[in-house]
Amino acid sequence: MGRDPRETHRSATPLELLYDLTFVVAFSQAGTQAAHLLELGHIAAAAVGFVLAVFAVTWAWINYTWLASASDNDDVVFRVATMVQMVGVIILALGLPDLFHSIDEGHHLDNAVVVAGYVVMRASGIWLWLRAARHSAEHRATALRYAGMVGALQIGWIVQIFVDPPLPVALALFAVFAALEMLVPVLAERGRGTPWHPHHIAERYGLRAPPSGRGARGARRARLIRGAPARAVRMSAGADSIGV
Repeated sequence: MGRDPRETHRSATPLELLYDLTFVVAFSQAGTQAAHLLELGHIAAAAVGFVLAVFAVTWAWINYTWLASASDNDDVVFRVATMVQMVGVIILALGLPDLFHSIDEGHHLDNAVVVAGYVVMRASGIWLWLRAARHSAEHRATALRYAGMVGALQIGWIVQIFVDPPLPVALALFAVFAALEMLVPVLAERGRGTPWHPHHIAERYGLRAPPSGRGARGARRARLIRGAPARAVRMSAGADSIGV
């Protein structure tokens, strides 16, 4: 792992801030699609589509942010991985109209492009976890647990595309996979956790969602439980960010 959690004046890099801007595109697309369905009076479809979209976008952001807090040494490899993440966000955003439309029709879940974008983002993270495992004997077991569990879940997401079950089954599978995704930090951080930086996490959450206050609450938690395991703070802040 490349960063010292006691490093002074640690703040978000310009690339991290650019990375955040790509999420504006995804959230804007999700909001636009939900607003269209609400205008038609299709409240349930709008709500379900928005929850799916927000989870995919937000959970990828949360995991990348904590990974960066622990191991972003701002070298060429990490910058390339960040740009791959940005490409994944754009791909995901391009698939949101089809996702919302399929939910509104009620036959099956057209999430192939959304899953493709999500998997691109998560694959970049897997690459960085494997890199961290190679360079840090102290945190190798944790990094490998992250890489293995995240990788297994991405296979599950991809298989679901090809199975193409009816919409109710697809939504049930989504709930199961989402729950498993959120269990990854709990399981991976057992033992020696990652050396996340409290000030960096506080700033990242504070910058991400200042209008709603959710990011600020996550930031305050990061400050208040500086000595807590990363999994505890991450799940707490993640609940704030995913809540709609």
